[in-house]
Amino acid sequence: MLLLLNLKRRVLLHLLRDPAYRFLFDPAPPGEAVSIDCETTGLSARKDDIVTVAAIRIRDNRILASERFEAMVKPRVRLNPDAIKVHRLREQDVAGGRPIEAVLPDLLRFIGSRPLVGFYLEFDVAMLNKHVRRMLGIELPNAQIEVSGIYYEQKYRDAPPGTEVDLRFMSILRDLGLPALAQHDAYSDALMTAMMYLTLEDYRARGVRIPRARARPVAFYGG
Repeated sequence: MLLLLNLKRRVLLHLLRDPAYRFLFDPAPPGEAVSIDCETTGLSARKDDIVTVAAIRIRDNRILASERFEAMVKPRVRLNPDAIKVHRLREQDVAGGRPIEAVLPDLLRFIGSRPLVGFYLEFDVAMLNKHVRRMLGIELPNAQIEVSGIYYEQKYRDAPPGTEVDLRFMSILRDLGLPALAQHDAYSDALMTAMMYLTLEDYRARGVRIPRARARPVAFYGG
């Protein structure tokens, strides 16, 4: 797997259009990562667009709340009414946002070569990659860390059949005893995700497993 990832990075570096962004391929600063979250016009990575993006740096076991990136983006498509109900951002709220072409260079410099941490990170990265490809001819080369995957390993690894698996954002937050902030705000979501990540990494380092409810017994009825 590591060999394939290294090969992919070499290919991406070869395809990079703008050498000013070679820093994306530098070795990541030791012990650092970036928690990232996007709010969008809808849930289609192909059709929808970004309306807000936030990122927070993590160093060792600390969240560097003062080292944060936030931007309102003027989307290229209209907001889906269902999305407005979730993040409560209306057309008039995002009309004053910057074009993604103006936001992306600052965001990429903030992220650098650090691994990206997120919840449902695949979607956020897909939304960003649409614009990164247009700008640089490549997708983001950063390593990706999905917190729900770490949580699953810590709680449900080797779970017996019938175990109920709950990977919802707020369920994970509650299970880890972490405070709930305003959800569906890009900065708050990135901050809560960073808290999840550090808590789970601490559990993993200490060999702590997250307790789970016993599977319900299966009843058998004879005829």
